[in-house]
Amino acid sequence: MRAVYLLRSSGSKARRPEVGVGDDVEVCDARRWAVVRVLIPVLSLCALMIALGWLVTHVLAHTWPFNAEDAFDRTLAAHRGSTLNTITSALSTVADTPSTILLAIAAILVARVLTHRWRTSVLIAVALITEVGVFLLTTVFVHRARPGVLELDHSPPTSSFPSGHTAAAVALYGAVAWLIARGTGRRLAWLLLLMPAAVAFARLYRGMHHPSDVVAGLLLGACSLAIAAHIAFGPQPRFRRRAAPSPARGGRRRTPSTVPGVRR
Repeated sequence: MRAVYLLRSSGSKARRPEVGVGDDVEVCDARRWAVVRVLIPVLSLCALMIALGWLVTHVLAHTWPFNAEDAFDRTLAAHRGSTLNTITSALSTVADTPSTILLAIAAILVARVLTHRWRTSVLIAVALITEVGVFLLTTVFVHRARPGVLELDHSPPTSSFPSGHTAAAVALYGAVAWLIARGTGRRLAWLLLLMPAAVAFARLYRGMHHPSDVVAGLLLGACSLAIAAHIAFGPQPRFRRRAAPSPARGGRRRTPSTVPGVRR
């Protein structure tokens, strides 16, 4: 009888596998991936930017080179001219919020059409979303006045630290340059990083930021891009094994007595 039972039960499993208590099913551990790959890096970047802002505005505010930043701003303001005023105005406009949104949408669509992969579009979107989120959270905790010179642009209500224009330029143009260099192998794509450098100079020239503000903006944009690249092109969520639902939740384990045609 045991031999008959083994033959029949094995045949029944081959025809129609059953899942019961103690059996395992594959489930995607997306929550753990989101915490490790997204939440922890973003919160760490927030903590870093807030700590740097606190150092610049409190602990190191009266030490070199931070106590010499006002003199640097006054020097740039004293050498303003009509040509540089026009050029820096265009650079500042290209990196403001409306222009960055339009350019980002265009870059996301072009990346999708050319590569036929969503990962390239996700890289650009996540880089900018991370940059904006960390920037806004940093300005909530860090309050720094604008340089004491004539401002050539409208001053936004956010803190001078860090430079949001510079950070957004690094995230956007850095993402595009990385995708081109990765997809084509052309190192000339990295020349696009000259745009964030130009935007940083424009913000300094127009009296909108201190030098340490644009340096912090460069760091914020670069870290946001690194987080986005790790999310889009890094290890993706893997599968783990989890026990199936118990009988109390509607599951039923098939035992020899419940298998049709088999006697115990």
